[in-house]
Amino acid sequence: MKNLPPESPVHRRFAPTALMFGNLVTGCSILAPAGMLIELASDLHITVHTAGLLVTFGAIVLCIGSPLTAWLTSRIERRALLTATLAVLVLGNAASAFAPNYAALLVIRLIMLAVGALYTPQAAGTAALIVPVEKRGGTIAYVFLGWSLAAAVGLPLITFLTSRYGWRAAYGGISVIGMLSYALLLWRLPRGLVGALVDLKTWADLGRNRVIVVLLGITTLLMSGQFAVFTYMGPVLSRLTQLGPDAVGLVFAIYGVCGFLGIIAVSNIVDSWGPLRTSVLCISLVLSGVAGWALSAGVYPLMAVSAAIWGLGFASSNSMQQVRLVAAAPPLASASVALNTSFLYVGQAIGSGIGGALYAHELIYGIGYAGAAFVALALFTVILTRNLSVAKS
Repeated sequence: MKNLPPESPVHRRFAPTALMFGNLVTGCSILAPAGMLIELASDLHITVHTAGLLVTFGAIVLCIGSPLTAWLTSRIERRALLTATLAVLVLGNAASAFAPNYAALLVIRLIMLAVGALYTPQAAGTAALIVPVEKRGGTIAYVFLGWSLAAAVGLPLITFLTSRYGWRAAYGGISVIGMLSYALLLWRLPRGLVGALVDLKTWADLGRNRVIVVLLGITTLLMSGQFAVFTYMGPVLSRLTQLGPDAVGLVFAIYGVCGFLGIIAVSNIVDSWGPLRTSVLCISLVLSGVAGWALSAGVYPLMAVSAAIWGLGFASSNSMQQVRLVAAAPPLASASVALNTSFLYVGQAIGSGIGGALYAHELIYGIGYAGAAFVALALFTVILTRNLSVAKS
């Protein structure tokens, strides 16, 4: 494993930022359909549930692709790998803007995400290579800030653009942002970064690590609960409150801005609080927000406040999972973070599938309660991990 020398100004100031903006593009690419479900359904003459399958099927490809591509590409230098991944995301979003029908859009999305599955776990693993051990927690949380920006800025802009100029314009916008991120990463990420080789023994070692197995289960539960609600947040808000796309976009913006603030706060406290205490705080916020959403369904101001509370813990809880995995087995960090990302997408697939089934059967009020049940179980499991060695890391 090759690290940058600690005195290098590149990794201190610019490389983590370049990695973070790549996560912004990845997050927008993955979350985009959630901000345009109604418009996609109307323009492509499909149901909202069918449009939501872009999220579900995409998550299935992502959960398979993340560990598979980590294995296949572990010998590739990180700068070359990450810039190539961003290039595919740029081209995939551009092609999506010109998709003639739903089938073509789905195929383009699946191909794009099969490669895009690489970015988030490899960015986290690369961040661990370019900073001292004592700063890994805060740096990984900072790199994951790109996902918060995707929710805080990207998703509201996608909703805004889609409601006024159509979903094709939104995909085009993501492609343009991707080109800028590609240039920044190519410019600032150092050459010569190579992670630990991932082979079959690596996966066997991960499977024998009880801490890692438990953490992967927490990731699945946490994401299942959130994406049961998040995938259909826009259509549910529209139906229950009878408000238009601007009101829906405002809730997305509140959710995302709070996610941005949450991960900034976590980046500053995790190295002193420790990953376990910080993780409990973050998931408690998620549970409070999702439960509040369920209980206040139909009352717009209360749903917006619940989204704010939920947002504070959304991205930060995910980044804490990555920090705890890196601490559990540092030599296996690239593989464990890739596997965690895979289980994250398993949770997305499960959650969006459950949310879609409930939405299709007009059980709209039940979506929030189903999501809260999964998150509550995730929190309970996290509390149990206090007796595991990773809790003290």
